[in-house]
Amino acid sequence: MEFLGTIGHFILTPLYYAISAVLLGWHWLFSLVLPEDGGMSWVLSIVGLTVVIRAALIPLFVKQINASRNMQLIQPKVKELQKKYGHDREKLAAETMALYRESGTNPFASCLPLLVQSPIFIALFRLLDQAAKNDKANGFLSKEQAFSFGHAKLFGHIPISATFLKPEGLVSVQILAAILVVAMTATTFTTQRQLMTKNMPADAMTGQYAQQQKMLLYVLPVVFAVGGVAFPIGVLSYWTTTNLWTMGQQFYVIRRNPAPGTPAYEAKLQRDRAKGRVVEEPTAEGGPTTTETKEPPRPPRQQPKRQSKQQRKKKPGGGKSGNARNDDDDGTTEGKTA
Repeated sequence: MEFLGTIGHFILTPLYYAISAVLLGWHWLFSLVLPEDGGMSWVLSIVGLTVVIRAALIPLFVKQINASRNMQLIQPKVKELQKKYGHDREKLAAETMALYRESGTNPFASCLPLLVQSPIFIALFRLLDQAAKNDKANGFLSKEQAFSFGHAKLFGHIPISATFLKPEGLVSVQILAAILVVAMTATTFTTQRQLMTKNMPADAMTGQYAQQQKMLLYVLPVVFAVGGVAFPIGVLSYWTTTNLWTMGQQFYVIRRNPAPGTPAYEAKLQRDRAKGRVVEEPTAEGGPTTTETKEPPRPPRQQPKRQSKQQRKKKPGGGKSGNARNDDDDGTTEGKTA
């Protein structure tokens, strides 16, 4: 146990400094307009910390989306391998891994954002918990800042270190914690369901991969709901914010670059046609490419050339013809008079 504690301390100590640095930077900013020791300034600092972490994890999120898309697209080939080598599990595993390598698919890439966030989540939990229970300052927190962080209260009476199971005798703590747990659970369910209903082709909706996705659809929200009742208000704020970020980011990616053969792909094609775009073949990344249809350019309008006075007189109906006509008129008149 002592060995595990040493490893945990070795991993968490750098995270304490990184998290506290970002947290204090946001806290200084919000303290310009909010009470320095108030719970709102600290909770908003946790939200700011979440935004910074999720922005830094965007490359991993892109890898996760690409890995999930590739896993969906190769499911028909996986099913063929299962039919062919179903009697030989060792051969099936070898051929499946070869298919993953050939298609550039990493089945574990979809777990990267969650794996990276877990130590950060634990570090924030311990940072807040130790500040509340022992006034212990970790990372860049001073003793005064640790006390302020650990004893900050939302709306003047809800400690951000309190949990649903340990509400410190306040019903308002349980109400707020329950709202955050429900929000955390609902966003987790919505994010997973959005992936399954909009960005999974029909071929991927059956088989082992589909069963795994369906299991995650219902298991993850239950895990968050059960564990959430033991999380402090401040930590629940972090996890709810990161779930909202994930849901919005995934919605944007699915809408802009859906996997071929999915409802989201068909919806994008319809939007492109409605906007008068020409839909071309899917790109290597899987999404359709479009080009704007434009009317052919009109030829430039010919401007009339400037003419001299002599050129204008030579034209029919010009000045010279008019004079000649006048002369004829005069001659006729004179003849008749004579």
